Amino acid sequence: MTTPFLKCVLAIVAKDLRAEMRSRELLSVMALFALLSILVFSFALELDRAARAEAVSGVLWVTLIFASLLGLNRSLAQESDQGNLDALLLAPVSRSAIFVGKFAGNSIFTGIVGLLLLPLMTVLYSMQMLDIRVIFTTLVGIVGFCSIGTLLATMTVHTRAREALLPIALLPVALPFLLTAVRATKGVLNGAPDWQVWLQLLAGITVIYVALCLLLYGFVVEE
Repeated sequence: MTTPFLKCVLAIVAKDLRAEMRSRELLSVMALFALLSILVFSFALELDRAARAEAVSGVLWVTLIFASLLGLNRSLAQESDQGNLDALLLAPVSRSAIFVGKFAGNSIFTGIVGLLLLPLMTVLYSMQMLDIRVIFTTLVGIVGFCSIGTLLATMTVHTRAREALLPIALLPVALPFLLTAVRATKGVLNGAPDWQVWLQLLAGITVIYVALCLLLYGFVVEE
């Protein structure tokens, strides 16, 4: 009998959270990398307030994307090296449930890092990054990026050069999403009247990515 979809998803997410609470390896590496990146950008970009307002959204998303790449690689590598991924595929569960469980866990870890970055960037860049609209835009963007990231990380996890192959495969696919997320965040920070249009476009791209990943994940893991 197939395990109910929601029960399987919650079990995978709970397992990932328990493993992270024991090791504190994944989240700490992502957070430390993001922190160092933000500090480097803050010293490198000695800009006036107007120029800083133009650059800060790009800094946020570049940092989040590269931090999430570390997390995605590590998360799926652990599953593969310990045999957990093969065990999940042999279990009588929906492939979509496996994807949603891993995708939700990756989104949670990346979301935590993103929420930690916003107050730090508020201090370092003298910009109001704790605006609820910025927070919402960041979370929507993280969900979209982690969906396609989880799919491609599953595809590359069994390759020898997975650490190098995942960014090469992921960044071109995520480029439309990245540009939209940067535009939406910049629009909020600069008070542009069209920020809602960019946010709606970002949400639409996120929905499309998640739906496509749900449909394709079964084919990816079978291969």
